[in-house]
Amino acid sequence: MPNIKSAKKRVLITAKKNEQNRAYKTRMNHAIKKFNNAIDTNDIEGAEKLLPETMSIIDQTVSKGVIHKNQAANKKSALSKRLSDVKSGKITIVIKKDNKTIAAEKAKAAQEVREKQKAEYQAKAAERKAARLEAQKAKLEAEAQAKKGAKKKTADKKTADKPEEVKEKKATKKAAKTEDAPAEEKPKAKRAPTKKAAAEQAPVEEKPQAEEKAE
Repeated sequence: MPNIKSAKKRVLITAKKNEQNRAYKTRMNHAIKKFNNAIDTNDIEGAEKLLPETMSIIDQTVSKGVIHKNQAANKKSALSKRLSDVKSGKITIVIKKDNKTIAAEKAKAAQEVREKQKAEYQAKAAERKAARLEAQKAKLEAEAQAKKGAKKKTADKKTADKPEEVKEKKATKKAAKTEDAPAEEKPKAKRAPTKKAAAEQAPVEEKPQAEEKAE
C-alpha cells in the first residue's frame, strides 16, 4: 500500500478510470454481439439498422481512449464485410440454436400438444353432452306422446261408452215416466150419490115450495 498522499490519490483515480473504461468496453461489446446475433438469426433488416449504431458506439469508445483507432477500424470493417457477404450470398447463415432456445421450443411444442388435446377433449365432451340432451329430449317426447295416446284412448273409450250410458239413462227415465204417468192420469171414478145424501139435498130444495103453498 502506498504511503504518500499523491500515490494514494493516483490509486483511487486509476481504479475509477478502470471502471469507466470497463463500462465503455462492455457497451461496445454488447453492441457488436447484438449485431452478430441479428445476422445469426438471419434478420438482415435488423442488422442493417444496428450497423450504424454499432459503429457510432465503437467511435465513442475510441474517443474515450479505451481502444486504439486502428482496432476500431478493424472491428467496423469486419462488421460491414460480414453484412455485405450475407447480402451477396457468399456466406450462408445456419441458424444456431442454444440450449435455452431449444428448451423454449420444446416447451412451446408441448404446450401446443396439451392445448390440442384439451380442445379435442372439450369437443368430445360437448358431443357427448349434446347426444345426452338429444336422448333426454327424445325420451320426454316419447313419454309425452305415450301420455297423449293414453288420454286419447281413455277419451275414445268414454265417448264409446257414453252413448250406451245415455241410452240406458234415457230408457230408465222413460220407464220411470211410463210408470208414473198412469197413476197421475187415472181419473177418479165419480161415485153415485147415496140415498141419504139425495134425501138431504131434496128437502132443502123443496122446503121453500111447501112454505109458498101454505101461504
